[in-house]
Amino acid sequence: MDFFEHLLHEFEIPLTNPVLIFSLILFIILLSPIILRRLNIPGIIVLIISGVIIGPHGLNILRKSSAVDLFSTIGLLYIMFIAGLELDINEFKANRNKSLIFGFFTFLIPLTIGYPVCFYLLGYDFNASFLTASMFATHTLVAYSIVSKLGVSKNQAVAVTVGGTILTDTAVLIILAVIMGNSRGGLDQLFWIRLGGSLAIFSAIMFLIIPRISQWFFRKLESEKHSHYIFVLSVVFFAAFLAEVAGVEAIIGAFTAGLALNRLIPNSSALMNRIEFIGNSLFIPFFLISVGMLVDVSVILSGPMALVVAGTLSAVALSSKWLAAALTQLIFKYSKAQRQLIFGLSGAHAAATLAVILVGYEAGILDDNILNGTVILILITCVVASFATEKAAKQIILETENDATEPGEANNIHNEHILLPIANMENIDKLVEFSIFIKDKKSVNPISILTVVSNNDEAETNILKARNKLEKFVMQASASETKVNVITTIDHNAASGIVRISREIMADIIVMGWPRRVGFIDKLIGGKIGVVLSNTDKNAFICHLEKPLILHKRVVIAAPPLTEFEKGFEQWLAKIARLAQELSVPIQLYCNELTEKAVRKIFAQEKLVIPLAATLFNDWEDFLVLARYICEDDLFVLISARKGAPSYMAILDNMPNKLEKYFAMNSRILIYPQQFNQERMIEQYNDNTAQPLSKGIETIQKIGKGIGDMFKKEDSDEH
Repeated sequence: MDFFEHLLHEFEIPLTNPVLIFSLILFIILLSPIILRRLNIPGIIVLIISGVIIGPHGLNILRKSSAVDLFSTIGLLYIMFIAGLELDINEFKANRNKSLIFGFFTFLIPLTIGYPVCFYLLGYDFNASFLTASMFATHTLVAYSIVSKLGVSKNQAVAVTVGGTILTDTAVLIILAVIMGNSRGGLDQLFWIRLGGSLAIFSAIMFLIIPRISQWFFRKLESEKHSHYIFVLSVVFFAAFLAEVAGVEAIIGAFTAGLALNRLIPNSSALMNRIEFIGNSLFIPFFLISVGMLVDVSVILSGPMALVVAGTLSAVALSSKWLAAALTQLIFKYSKAQRQLIFGLSGAHAAATLAVILVGYEAGILDDNILNGTVILILITCVVASFATEKAAKQIILETENDATEPGEANNIHNEHILLPIANMENIDKLVEFSIFIKDKKSVNPISILTVVSNNDEAETNILKARNKLEKFVMQASASETKVNVITTIDHNAASGIVRISREIMADIIVMGWPRRVGFIDKLIGGKIGVVLSNTDKNAFICHLEKPLILHKRVVIAAPPLTEFEKGFEQWLAKIARLAQELSVPIQLYCNELTEKAVRKIFAQEKLVIPLAATLFNDWEDFLVLARYICEDDLFVLISARKGAPSYMAILDNMPNKLEKYFAMNSRILIYPQQFNQERMIEQYNDNTAQPLSKGIETIQKIGKGIGDMFKKEDSDEH
């Protein structure tokens, strides 16, 4: 009997047992989207409505508690942090003027419309009217998780909206600090000095000190993957605390933390996957449920004034944000879907809105009608914004898919296959990460990690050992949701095994490690890698990564003349561009005028916004002069070629040995492009065709391959 009484006591509402409360919220997070998915209602709305139902103004199952408030705060900061982290810095820099203009519109238009409405129509004083009008200018990226899940977060409209968010929210929160100072009669010179100084110190800490500490941490604890996530969370909450100390809201600190760590956490990395997974699965849903718990639907029945205020606030909030999106669309000639996406992302009011109104209410500047009307406004705008964002994002996906079928992009069939043969386990994690970064995310093929064991009596035992060693690298790739296939095979030597498997799986790209032992550097072209290059016709990346990829600050490409006429030109350029985009670093190109023109044409066709600088370089006889311009933090990429290819230069035959000597401190990648497209070359050089010479070289190469196969022996250098 005591047991049942105790059980009934635990289920008395409102619930007080923290374990039971946590369980209930988890069940809501799990079941609500599943139950209402068939009704085509966005998950955000479901969670907010669930909060209304179970909240103190609904069935009173839950009340706000310290535990709920803590998780809600974490979720709010998480939304802003992920928005800053996923912001494409290159896209933002390329469109910073557009973000400034949108930020100006989305701040000024709501303020201009809202102040007269509150002052003349609703009859509030200056402080209340100005503070409420500034609330209209804010917006919370509640719907950002929708664009993130649907994969359109890299769209220019998203970059412009997110950039405008930080501008308008920062301006509004500064206005809040100013109005609070004015209401207390403390708006003197000392106030402005204190506010400006604290913001300057905060910015210096976040953008000068935090990135340096983060780089040191990731370099020293490169293998401690779990500690990376804890470090990132520590930075986020420390930044939020510093922002509050500086006199602005914590959400600005979280967003700033995302910007500060943006370049160090690539979008395809395992760390980014962990951050998004935990946030979208737990903390952000907690925040959305807590927003719903604030809503008191009964306020609309409390009197005509509450209804008038709620309706007026909602109408002004939505119409002013739509006008800002429409003006932005007209000026920059965006599509209707992009306009709707901008409106959807900027139309939701939650975080900053609550911060402004609650502070004003507690200070006695705003009354109950404004507070209740604002809570209703939050529900209405979140519903409208979520539907608008999801519809616009799906439309943009359709438009993007249609664009992909246009001439010039028809060859992008998303079926590439990367082969990663390994021997030395020491640096394989860097090669796996490199392969993950350059992989086409739409490709259905996995990254195939290959190890070749000798064909002897211990072959079966060695295969089992090799597979066991590769398990942790499979887990590394799985952490970033990248498919990995482990292949172990038996062959008389490693080179022939690599060649055979590359043909069996029809690999497009072969990523190989740089030989480590000095005694075998001279064998690079004539040894194992030379055999692979001679017997395969695919893009080959030979990599030596001196430090973690995220610590590089620039990609330097040296491309010899006629590189653009190789068949694999577009593919390797796309891969290096993808790598630079993941690392948020610029590209420095050394080449002649024709190659630069071809590179810029590809960038324009693919709409790449990666900063690209080109320096004319023709002195390939004295190639090593480039060492003067390459810094320790640069990733040096040299484009070479197989014999008989258009861009083949005899001077590059001995280059691997020289790279080891003169670029010892640099990460370096040696690329051998896929064999040239002969027809294209003949079209471009009708008067000076190299067809007879190329065919003669090909014939000699085939004879050489046949003789080489007869005398192949076990290589002892690394691959």
